[in-house]
Amino acid sequence: MTSIPFAEVIGDPIAHSKSPQIHRFWLDSLGIEGDYRAMQIKPDALSDFIRARRSPTRWRGCNVTVPHKQSIIPLIDALTPLAEAVGAVNLVLPRNGRLVGDNSDVEGIMTALPAFPSGLKTACLIGSGGAALAALAAFKELGVEELFVNVRNAAKGADLLERSGLSGRVGPVDDRSNLTGAQLIVNASTLGMTGKDAMPKTLLAAIGSIEDRSTVVFDMVYAPLETALLAAARARGLRIVDGMSMLIGQAAAAFSGFFGREPPRERDAALRQLLTSPQ
Repeated sequence: MTSIPFAEVIGDPIAHSKSPQIHRFWLDSLGIEGDYRAMQIKPDALSDFIRARRSPTRWRGCNVTVPHKQSIIPLIDALTPLAEAVGAVNLVLPRNGRLVGDNSDVEGIMTALPAFPSGLKTACLIGSGGAALAALAAFKELGVEELFVNVRNAAKGADLLERSGLSGRVGPVDDRSNLTGAQLIVNASTLGMTGKDAMPKTLLAAIGSIEDRSTVVFDMVYAPLETALLAAARARGLRIVDGMSMLIGQAAAAFSGFFGREPPRERDAALRQLLTSPQ
């Protein structure tokens, strides 16, 4: 075990994660002695990981990504009110001998989205996992009134819509009417992620038929940075938001919890250049 304070991100897969680069950049910028690393944790090893992290160490906590954002909840001791409301955890912090789950994805989403001058009333959400739950919380903060849910599992989509408390409808993942009827389209699934299933061509074709050029398409996937979804939206002349914006935003909230300092956000341009440079 390392002798300096450290935090980490856990998930499966995890090789694509840029979180170590982000946190190490901030640690170096602030002159903080510490480290941040990525750990691949298979679902059947999650409970052993949490048990090991309960021993006294220099461990400052971890970020949690796919597929553990919900399955980790019964393994920790408490949730913040936000994590409780969202129903998903992407951040675990040791506090007074207990492991507390939080959710910084909501802040990441809020900071990534552009302003909607006339207000945001309709949104289409692709996916039904932990990231989708964080999107629901952000939608409530943004005043969304109608939610369209595009999912591969209709039952999960219905549960998500009911949980939101919003009016709307559930359709298959490539439901054209849901996509073309929304001011904001958010991909909160792993579709299009490196190593995962591709975004369906029928969905990409629906993006290409959107008439309102003010529509915003936000893909939480950041590997690759320009996904097929964003490429289709760009070709149509729509406004796009890539997953790097959310990733940096949620990492900023986590960093202060890990290391007790605010990250130097004035260096975001240099950080983004680092993250997008060929390795």
